[in-house]
Amino acid sequence: MPWFVWLLAAAALGVAEYFTLTLVLGLLAGAALLAAVVAGLGVGLLGQLVALGVAAAAGLVIVRPVALRHMAQAPLVREGSDALIGRRAEVKQEVTATSGLIRVSGEDWSARAIDESQVIPVGALVDVMEIDGATAVVYPHDLLP
Repeated sequence: MPWFVWLLAAAALGVAEYFTLTLVLGLLAGAALLAAVVAGLGVGLLGQLVALGVAAAAGLVIVRPVALRHMAQAPLVREGSDALIGRRAEVKQEVTATSGLIRVSGEDWSARAIDESQVIPVGALVDVMEIDGATAVVYPHDLLP
């Protein structure tokens, strides 16, 4: 019943990974699961340990760096107000450094100019540069390089 011991070790490591989120214990749990399969096939202890070592090394050297690199990337899909950044909008009420109103993606948003000296007239097209709370910070589209 050595396969059962490996299976218990894999389960314990999996639970520990759930609480630590280090990606190390989960990979070791996978290696222990492979050792359980090898033990279930009737391979001796030395073969089980070799399978454990090779799977653990491969996971830690190959899989973990790739997983960490993917986790460090920003999500590709922006949601909520962040999705408005970079969109074009139409000025509905004159936009100054302190107030204004724009229509972006079918919604009216309060707005202010990113450049404090600018006054953007009604009907002008602007690009949303950032969202500050519930206010869109905009710049005239025709002045962009």
